[in-house]
Amino acid sequence: MTRLKIHHRTRYDYSGRVTLSYNEARMSPLTDAQQVVLESGVAVSPSAAVATTYRDYWGTKVTAFDLTAPHEFLQVDAESTVEVHRAERPASPDALAGWDTLRDSAAADEFADWLPQSRLSEPGREVREAVAPFGALPTPHEAAHAVLGWIRDHMEYVPGVTGVHFNAEDAWRERRGVCQDLAHLGLGALRSLGIPARYVSGYIHPRPDAPVGETVAGQSHAWIEWWDGEWRSWDPTNHKAAGDLHVSVARGRDYRDVSPLKGIQSGGREASLSVEVLVTRVA
Repeated sequence: MTRLKIHHRTRYDYSGRVTLSYNEARMSPLTDAQQVVLESGVAVSPSAAVATTYRDYWGTKVTAFDLTAPHEFLQVDAESTVEVHRAERPASPDALAGWDTLRDSAAADEFADWLPQSRLSEPGREVREAVAPFGALPTPHEAAHAVLGWIRDHMEYVPGVTGVHFNAEDAWRERRGVCQDLAHLGLGALRSLGIPARYVSGYIHPRPDAPVGETVAGQSHAWIEWWDGEWRSWDPTNHKAAGDLHVSVARGRDYRDVSPLKGIQSGGREASLSVEVLVTRVA
């Protein structure tokens, strides 16, 4: 078990005055079977913002806020304390689904959100052909691990090469990318074999050896989950299952369903963006 305190600050400074803006923030962690949110809050500046919260289709807590007074900056501070007890269970042969289960019409209905390719997960012909032989392995569980091993062997984590709108095929063409790109490629490859897979956004504490009480520069992060009889997690960036230093915020088909902050505005022209994530292990 790990208890983490997270402070995520996003700030836009505009080159001109924004007359109004409408925004959604997805920065509040989930409470689920593997983590419990002990406290969480989102603060918006300027203070004239009018905010409400709701759960979206995917179960993510969304803070929606409007700023109808002129403003020259926007700052969103999300703070939370989360207790994580994430343990990857060994795969029991009795619990593993076979290919016949995934190809049944009942699975197509149950996993209708997680089987089709999205615009960002589409891997392209080359990737589909490369992973197709894994579909001949005895179980989807073995095929999923083969796919993830293939990504580990062929992709490199390199910031600054790809853009936020790159899809899996674009990332594969570069053979490099960030956590978002590696997650999209994993989704696309798994879905191409008929294995349900979903995108997870959240945070990661990057220093397992950091002492309790020390605040470190954390990261917004992305990983994936796939179903082979039960949902399993995998962090393609770090080549391992998500653990106690991962904090889930949202799940969706791809990044577009879970982006931390998005909105529309009138005025403002250009904007400079700064993002800071601070993580403290408190237990």
